[in-house]
Order: sequence, then C-alpha cells, then structure tokens
Amino acid sequence: MGFETLCVTLIALVVGLAICFNGYKWFLILLPIWGFFWGFALGAQALQAVFGIGFLATVTSWVAGFVVGAIFAVLSYMFYLVAVALMAGSLGYAVGLGIMGLIGFDFGLIPWLVGIVLAVVVAGVTVYFNLYKYVIIVTTAIGGAGMIAITLMFGYAGLTLAKFAENPIRFALQGSPLLTILFLVMAVLGIAAQLATSRAFELEPYENRI
Repeated sequence: MGFETLCVTLIALVVGLAICFNGYKWFLILLPIWGFFWGFALGAQALQAVFGIGFLATVTSWVAGFVVGAIFAVLSYMFYLVAVALMAGSLGYAVGLGIMGLIGFDFGLIPWLVGIVLAVVVAGVTVYFNLYKYVIIVTTAIGGAGMIAITLMFGYAGLTLAKFAENPIRFALQGSPLLTILFLVMAVLGIAAQLATSRAFELEPYENRI
C-alpha cells in the first residue's frame, strides 16, 4: 500500500468512525454532503435501471448524477424538513436495494423501484411520526459503519467503486465474514453510543433559508 493510499484510507476510517458514533451532532454539517452523494448515486442509478446504461459508464450518467446531487444538496441546505426526509429516504432506498440483492436480484429496474418505494415510505413515516432524531442516528450509524467496512473492503475480491455503488449493503454483507461482522457490530455500537450521548441534546431545526 502506497503512502497516499494509506493516508486516504486512514482519513476515511477516521471520518467513518466520527459519523458512526457522533453523526447526530454532525447532522447539520452532513446534510448537504449527504444529500449530494445520495442524489449523485440515485441519478446515475436511475439511468442504469431505466435505460440499462452502465453506472457512471457515460457522460450522461455523470451529468445526471451531478444534477440530482446538486439539487438534493441545495434542498438539504435550504429546507430542514426536506433534508431530514432525504436522509430518511436514503436509508429506505439502501435497505430496499440490500434486501433485493440478498435474495438474488442484480441491480435493475425492479430493485430500483423497490428502493424508491421504500425511500418514500421511510421518509413519509419519519416526517409523519416525527422520528427525525432516531432516523438520523440510525442512518448515520449505519452509514459510518458502512464507510469503515467498505474502506477495508476495497481491493478485496475485486471490489470497485462502480460495483460497490450498485448495492453497498449487498457488498457489505456478502464480503469477508469478518468485515460483515465488523459492519454489523459497528452499526449497533454506533446507534447505542449516539442514543446515550444525545439524551440531553436535541438539534434545533433551522428556518427555511429563502
């Protein structure tokens, strides 16, 4: 492993740990970043699912990813309610793709539609029942744990960024058994730690920035 690769790996691991164990308190900083990256993946995957275009295989795919990512980032910065709904939606979408992948479906239109439906359902339930805090904690804990596991998985079993982006949960759970255990343990510990440290801390929603 080269020095630059080592530095990037260490930075990714540190950031993953911070998000996993302290994501709720970082939420306001994470909002536009999270919105951009989920929007980027969603935009590129929409073309892949509907038109069969390889993930980030064409300029169109990249443009679609950047456009959707930019829209999600701006909406997350401007509107707190939208930001929370998008984060909740990203959790539902990832779970939907993960479930479809684990039962044997390769990424395509049906898994994508299942992901979209679960994204809408989770976002709607979160907003309707005011589950903001718990959804933020669960999503950031899982996201941080996934970032740690995936960072360690790169280079293992031929994993590439494109393959990972198709279904991150599937790769996290079907990779090395030790990394799978690490992912699950870190996610649970992250949720427990954030619940314990945020008992007396509540985020104050910002007003619409328009």
